[in-house]
Amino acid sequence: MKRKDYWIAAVFLLPAISLLVIFVIYPIISNAILSFQSWNGIFSVKKSYVGIENYRFIFSDKTFWRSLGNAGIFLIVGFFIQMPLSYGLALLVTSKIRGKNLFRTVYYLPVILGTTIVAVMWKNLINPNYGAIMEIIRNLGLQSMDFDWLNTPGLNVWIVALVNCWKSAAYNMLIFCSGLVTIPEALNEAAVIDGCSAWQRIRYITLPLCKNSFKVYSILCITGCIKQFDMIWAMTGGGPNAASSTPGILLYLNAYSFKLMGRSAAIAMILLILGVVLSICCNKIFKQEEY
Repeated sequence: MKRKDYWIAAVFLLPAISLLVIFVIYPIISNAILSFQSWNGIFSVKKSYVGIENYRFIFSDKTFWRSLGNAGIFLIVGFFIQMPLSYGLALLVTSKIRGKNLFRTVYYLPVILGTTIVAVMWKNLINPNYGAIMEIIRNLGLQSMDFDWLNTPGLNVWIVALVNCWKSAAYNMLIFCSGLVTIPEALNEAAVIDGCSAWQRIRYITLPLCKNSFKVYSILCITGCIKQFDMIWAMTGGGPNAASSTPGILLYLNAYSFKLMGRSAAIAMILLILGVVLSICCNKIFKQEEY
């Protein structure tokens, strides 16, 4: 490459690199520094260095570990319920069936709705006093299930995770659709001629060739569950007694309710490191062999 070409490349890359430094690298470095300080968020107040005290408090806080466990529940639902559901929907809307365009539109409607709208809608549906779902449960005689689900510790996180699954399943369906449409039709036709069943075609053709789609989904699922905030905040507010808190809610409360910016920054750094480590693990698991 000629020296002139280097300068031309630098000119074109400079805007992107500048944006990366301003909006990604600088905030991460600033947040890392703040995580070792004590500050109440008021610019006129001087920050004080406290070392690893913020991290020590977080790792000794039972609420933080409980919030990580709640994020783990979202991960379980994401991998064992939402992923098969989204993949199944993708298989359906990419197959040769009548009305698949209508199905695709109907399935995607929950994604269009805002998180708060979905949260309020489902809160009303499962309200123990007037909710339609609870009324059906009472009519079926299932009295053991007739109670306030969202105020029951241990259950409420699962309920919110399932609602979140319902809302985002169609979005993740598109991820798998992007992988399915790249599979050559000739492969499936040859498999049909060889007498392969539908399940065998899915197992030996579709699944292996959708490996990259599963990798993308896994990384998005992990990072989304770690930073989960909006749905759980809108439905339970992290209660009762922080039983349904997530790391994102703890970060928000420490920053804006308790004015502990340093501790909030420490939580953010922990989540960043955790997300990076898990994403690297996903890349290792889904790494394709090069020939």
